[in-house]
Amino acid sequence: MQSSVNKIVATVALCVAFQTHAAEEDFPLVQDKYDYCTVCHGVQLMGNAILKAPRLSGMKTWYTELQLRNYRNETRGLHAEDPYGYEMLPMAAALCDDQIREVAQFVSATRSPPPPVTVAGNAEKGKALYTSCAACHGVDGKGNEALGSPDLTITNDWYNVIQLKNFKSGGRGGAPGDMLGAQMRASVQILTDDDAILDVVSYINTLQNK
Repeated sequence: MQSSVNKIVATVALCVAFQTHAAEEDFPLVQDKYDYCTVCHGVQLMGNAILKAPRLSGMKTWYTELQLRNYRNETRGLHAEDPYGYEMLPMAAALCDDQIREVAQFVSATRSPPPPVTVAGNAEKGKALYTSCAACHGVDGKGNEALGSPDLTITNDWYNVIQLKNFKSGGRGGAPGDMLGAQMRASVQILTDDDAILDVVSYINTLQNK
C-alpha cells in the first residue's frame, strides 16, 4: 500500500514539475519584490478560484492603480456582500502611491496562459446583451481607459460573474465617490437574472482570442 502511495505522489510531483516548466517556458516568470501577490492570485498571477482571487497578469497599469486606490480609500471592499474584496483592504492599505505604481507595473509585465472557460451560458443570447456593454468596454471587450472601463477578456469568467452580481446587488459600486462603480451599477441592471449574467459572460469568453 505504501509503495502505491509513493508512486502516486511521485507521479503527481512529476506532472506538477512538467506543467510548471511548461508555464515558465511559455510565460517567463517576472521576479519582483511584489511576488507575494501570487500567494492569493496564483503563480504568474493566473488566478485562484478557491480563494476567489482573479487572474491579474497583463492587466493595464491604470486599472490596477485605480482599483488599489479604491481599496486603500475604502471605496471598494467594505460591503458585507463583498467578503473577497474585504480581504484586499489590508493589502492595499499598506501601499503608498509609489508602491501602487510599482505593483501595477509588475502586474502588467507578468504573463500567464489565458483563463480557462468555466461558465456555461448561452453566448448567443449574451451577444445581444453585450451590446450595451460595448459602449464602454468596446466591441472586443478590451476596455477603454478614457471611460475607466477595464479589459474584460483577461480575467477569469467566474470572477466576471461575481463582480456583475456584486454590482447588481450593490455589493460593489455603491460607496460615496465611486462614480465609475455607480455607472456600472446602473448599466448592469439590464441583466435581469443570474442566467443573463452567465449568458453575457459566456459571450465575453468568445472575445478572448479576438
